[in-house]
Amino acid sequence: MAKKNAANSFKDYCRLALETRKHYTKLEQKNCGRNWTKEEIAQGFVVDVGDLMKEVMKQAGLRGEKNRATLSHELCDCLWSIFVLADKYKIDLAEEFPKNMEILQAKVKDKLKQK
Repeated sequence: MAKKNAANSFKDYCRLALETRKHYTKLEQKNCGRNWTKEEIAQGFVVDVGDLMKEVMKQAGLRGEKNRATLSHELCDCLWSIFVLADKYKIDLAEEFPKNMEILQAKVKDKLKQK
């Protein structure tokens, strides 16, 4: 499924993320005898965001060599964590994301109208 064309749907990506998560649950069982909690998954996400920030700094020339492949990898790690966390907290991102974008757009448009 990972090598499908660019027309993959949002829900397809979510399913792929959750399928990947199942593999991690097996690894967690093997390594520590239990699955990570929602909070531990969120902590892992924070680590992913830190890794992403390092890559962003590289892109800005502030730290080491630029590497688009690594930047892409870290962005995907963060997106994967978001899909997993949304599932754990029973949030339907396919439904909620467009609603939230409408709200954000309305806020920005309102701020742009202000003097």
